[in-house]
Amino acid sequence: MNKTLHIVSGTTVTNVMKQANLIGDFLEWQDFLHEGPIPKDFSLQQLSKVRSKFLYKQNYTPLEKAIHTFEHRDNILINHKNYKEVILWFEQDLYDQLQLLQILNWFESYLSADVKVSLILTDRHFAEYSFQEIIEAPLNKHSIKKRHFKLAKKAWSALSNTTPLSWFTLLNEETSSLPFLKSTVQRLLEEYPNTINGLSRTAHQALLSIAKGNKKQQDIFLESQKQEQHPFIADIIFWKILDDFLEHKLISKNFNGDISMTKLGKDVLEGKENWIAIKKIDHWIGGVHLNSDNLWCWNIQEKAIGKYYYSKALSTLMPIKQKPLSLLNK
Repeated sequence: MNKTLHIVSGTTVTNVMKQANLIGDFLEWQDFLHEGPIPKDFSLQQLSKVRSKFLYKQNYTPLEKAIHTFEHRDNILINHKNYKEVILWFEQDLYDQLQLLQILNWFESYLSADVKVSLILTDRHFAEYSFQEIIEAPLNKHSIKKRHFKLAKKAWSALSNTTPLSWFTLLNEETSSLPFLKSTVQRLLEEYPNTINGLSRTAHQALLSIAKGNKKQQDIFLESQKQEQHPFIADIIFWKILDDFLEHKLISKNFNGDISMTKLGKDVLEGKENWIAIKKIDHWIGGVHLNSDNLWCWNIQEKAIGKYYYSKALSTLMPIKQKPLSLLNK
């Protein structure tokens, strides 16, 4: 067995590394943790079972395949003592950074004393690296210290909490040990329903892309991704957003497959109608189960997270009890 284990976010990165003849074994994490449940204090194996069922229920993968993939992945991590060094290769986008938190959180408790853990962070996509850059990247790796593990553990715990408040407060804390953490926190908060029209940032960008005249699914997706500083979302997730819009008549599709905006879609985009009132909300962000009785929303103007309810009488979202926690009230 090779003495080095490279842990990466997905298959694309592994392919580039193998083509560059990088020495070592490869482990692909392959889980989009910005979608679906992350129950608090679950073990690695327990969480993998939850994630497998989630991926299956979303029709992203067959259940047996998901279970096998996670079991294989977890077994390699658990047996990391077979290696001299584990190198973590992660980009700065939301998809990669949440994976990094999970892995560092696990190592904080279970790292073998004889194994060194190093980190390679980049603000580029590894798929864009030349073979020479891939080969030379380990020369700039950073050793993981206690401060990295401690911060990752705190952030992972916040992510799996039943409210987003501790996740939000990370924006006001010292997080330089993990330099992309604050942008990760901010971007995930933006996936909560916004207080203007009830859409997540991704869903809003999808609708805006259609409003700009894009008619084909792929063009809508690509235009939406241009609004991201660090694109992260898989197209399979994006298609589900469009399916929801189609089902609830925010968009229509003709016999050629061309997509266009309906009046209802335009009204939602402009904040005259609210997505919360149109589609029953029932999904997870980390440990937060969003539903009509537990509705957390992101206030774009105030950069605030708070608990809300939808007022039918006023046709708007109203804050519950206290003023939403805000970055502007430090």
